Amino acid sequence: MKRLTGILVSAVMLASSVFPAFPGARVGAADAGTGKYNYAEALQKSMFFYECQQAGPLPDWNRVSWRTDSTMKDFIQGGWYDAGDHVKFNLPMAYSAAVIAWGLYQYGDDIKSTGQREIVERNLEFVLDYFVDCDLGDEVVYQVGNGQEDHTWWGAVDMLETKLDIEGKSRPYYTTTDSAVCGEMAAALAAGYCALKGSSANADSYLEHAENIFKLADATRSDAAYNNSDAQGFYQSRSFYDDLFFAANWLYMATGEQSYLDKAKSYIPSLGKELGSDELKYSWTLCWDDVQQGGMLLYAINTGDSAYKEQVRKQLDYMTTGYNGNSVKKLEGGLAYIDTWGCLRYACSAGFIAAVATDTLFKDDAKKDTYTDFYETQINYCLGDNPLDKSYVVGFGKNPPVNVHHRSAHGSWKNAEDTPVTNRHTLYGALVGGPNGDGSYEDDRGNYINNEVACDYNAGFTALLCKMCSKYGGEGIESFPVKETPDGPEYYVEAMIKQLSGSGVSLSLKFTNKTAWPARYEDNLSYRYYVDVTEVIEKGFKPEDVVVRIDRDQSAMYAECKQAEITDHLVHYKDNIYYIEVKYPDGRVVIPTEEGRYQCETMAALVFPDYQSGWDALNDYSNGDLLDASGNALEDGVMTDKITVYKNGVLIYGTEPDGTTAGEVTEPTDTDLKGDVNLDGRFTTADVVEMCKYLVKETELKSKAFKNGDLTEDGILNVFDLILMKRSLLK
Repeated sequence: MKRLTGILVSAVMLASSVFPAFPGARVGAADAGTGKYNYAEALQKSMFFYECQQAGPLPDWNRVSWRTDSTMKDFIQGGWYDAGDHVKFNLPMAYSAAVIAWGLYQYGDDIKSTGQREIVERNLEFVLDYFVDCDLGDEVVYQVGNGQEDHTWWGAVDMLETKLDIEGKSRPYYTTTDSAVCGEMAAALAAGYCALKGSSANADSYLEHAENIFKLADATRSDAAYNNSDAQGFYQSRSFYDDLFFAANWLYMATGEQSYLDKAKSYIPSLGKELGSDELKYSWTLCWDDVQQGGMLLYAINTGDSAYKEQVRKQLDYMTTGYNGNSVKKLEGGLAYIDTWGCLRYACSAGFIAAVATDTLFKDDAKKDTYTDFYETQINYCLGDNPLDKSYVVGFGKNPPVNVHHRSAHGSWKNAEDTPVTNRHTLYGALVGGPNGDGSYEDDRGNYINNEVACDYNAGFTALLCKMCSKYGGEGIESFPVKETPDGPEYYVEAMIKQLSGSGVSLSLKFTNKTAWPARYEDNLSYRYYVDVTEVIEKGFKPEDVVVRIDRDQSAMYAECKQAEITDHLVHYKDNIYYIEVKYPDGRVVIPTEEGRYQCETMAALVFPDYQSGWDALNDYSNGDLLDASGNALEDGVMTDKITVYKNGVLIYGTEPDGTTAGEVTEPTDTDLKGDVNLDGRFTTADVVEMCKYLVKETELKSKAFKNGDLTEDGILNVFDLILMKRSLLK
């Protein structure tokens, strides 16, 4: 965002190259046939999951209606949040980007007809642009956010920065030249260059940074610093030569320079071995911490060396018919059960390796059908072809998971993994960890081994879906995604009568924020509690004689926030109906982050003039849900629509005494309305005020607000946009 600072005073007054040819590196036209599932829909939704993981300012094409800009103060904006948490771990992120890039490179030409290529490309660009920004020249940023601290809080990422600001904290970042994470970032950027050359204006930049980061990784040849950091407890690196090997192969494919292939060859003696032997490892698969099998496949393709082709065959045979008396464990239904934690991610990446190998090294091999059956079995198991007859992909197929281990999708307002019971958002396309070793599975949010989701879980899954779309075609869902609507009022008052007598009433009024579309706070909210003062007037008093006493104002506890504005007298509504109003100029006094902050309590008392007797609580409109049939106060707080909620004075929840209603619950604020700078779904004078505050640097604007305010469509917000706003409002 740009500002034209030279005219702020007047603004206030107005306030007034071609790929190297490597035989067999790409497949040809899509095979004919009919698949068991609509793989294009699955791919479409898998990419939606990555959009749910986007950090920083969300791009205009982001399709997630319940997300907004987040962690805008990160040292490096952008990238993907790792899993159900909010840390940006570059090692698994780079692995994920590299594998998705590989799928696009290998099968991209053949998925155009499904309508998904552009979606994959733009999501890939999003994360590669982040890696470019992480390259500081002589070192790289490899992590943003502290995992230990992050995992102490269970809430939506859209509120994380607000929470940290209030606590006086900021997110740390970490830099290194260590080999595994730098090698993997170089691999992702080089693979991205190969996949996007000719379609992305940033492709050359990806290659430039890939080469620089690779130099750092190759020169360091250590993971000591990385493994002694916060990353150790989450994504410790057990080797780095596999990452260098993987990256060197991709750089050779990107540049055609023999030096990179020579580098790759030099790493082979240091690669992983089978336990107790000098034989290169084959009984594992491609994953975030071990890309040796991927690098070996690329090396065999790049060199055409029959010895390394046979090394690839060992892995394929181990996964299928067995090799040297050894084979992977198979569950009923054919799933390769490679590891307990997140078993489906391993099965999919093994399937992807088998698909690429079959289409390149073994396309005329006698075992082609065996290898083909293997990779199709893995993807189909995930999508529903399994003994439980269920999909393991959120929002896809039959009986998919619902309560995945993901903070933002869960939507808790009180830092509680068990509240609410059911996830509030559908995390479309997320592949869960998968079944246990006996084939059982429980849709339990607390079971992060089987029900967590992560960027690396979806990587091999996404790449293999590219293959399946290439082979079987299919189409994405035209109407996807359907915009989510809130599961109830996002703002309301939970009220309870604490004491009731003939002389008056005392109340607990808890203004409540359960926003999740997106999770947010908003300034200038207010609510009204209504009473009927007929009995006061009949005794010869005036409504303004009623004593309004404030016994507690929770907002006053928060020194960093402007406290509530509470009327100290009754305000006339209509006829004999009056109200007291509580206004919150600063929305941070009630935020959906934890038990003590998602509600802000005001305790008020209304007392008959001169403490006389005669107060009638039964005729007071806002008490309609707070009393039982006998007129006794209920013992628990009640959410009532008879205490109405407003934003900037406009009714957004509840029904006023005369029947005026807000209708639908609060609309999400992420709108596309020109002029709507405060993102309330309308274009009013309030937007002019917000624009002026921006121009004099009193506030910042989200990316959507900036776009809405740019009426001149020149990429700048200045006085000329302000003039157009005023002219439009004045018609």
